[in-house]
Amino acid sequence: MIPSTLPAPRDETDRAVTDRTATDRAATAWALAAGAGDAVAVEHFVRALHRDVLRYVAHLCADPQAVDDLAQDTFLRALGSLHRFEGRSSARAWLLAIARRAVIDGYRCAAARPRLSDLPDWEPAAELAQPRGLPGFDDGVALLDLLAALPAERREVFVLTQLLGVPYAEAAALSDCPVGTVRSRVARARETLAAQWAAV
Repeated sequence: MIPSTLPAPRDETDRAVTDRTATDRAATAWALAAGAGDAVAVEHFVRALHRDVLRYVAHLCADPQAVDDLAQDTFLRALGSLHRFEGRSSARAWLLAIARRAVIDGYRCAAARPRLSDLPDWEPAAELAQPRGLPGFDDGVALLDLLAALPAERREVFVLTQLLGVPYAEAAALSDCPVGTVRSRVARARETLAAQWAAV
């Protein structure tokens, strides 16, 4: 999904924050119930947070083919640890922290394997398979390219706070840095994206 470049009207933003808060509360309750052995709660927990995990992993991971595997690994790790989840943070923040570790472990594993080719075969096929002529498609591709060009630490907090709607305090905990640093990185990412977008 390509994000809109225009800010949402204030009432829509407030409604989205309220919906996200309700989803976070529900997901946390499902995680606690699943940790206690409720099989139905496990399904609700996974469904509620699956999309957020996929989006977060996709922005952290340089290999689009590994996104589904890393998301699956995230949920396998989380489901194995649900009995230890105490609800001190939202289930989404807890799960995204696990996703971050899964991506880092994926990088470590990939670095240990020898590379067979400098140019992956999937790139030309993926480019040819992309839909063309859709409204906003070119803008979305340009925006994703600009986002990918941001330094990793700025991109991570921008994706967490602006695309996934994670509160700044939780983004700081996930990124292992102070809240002020998160705010600064997001502001700098916005400035960089705005300047580069104007140049496009």
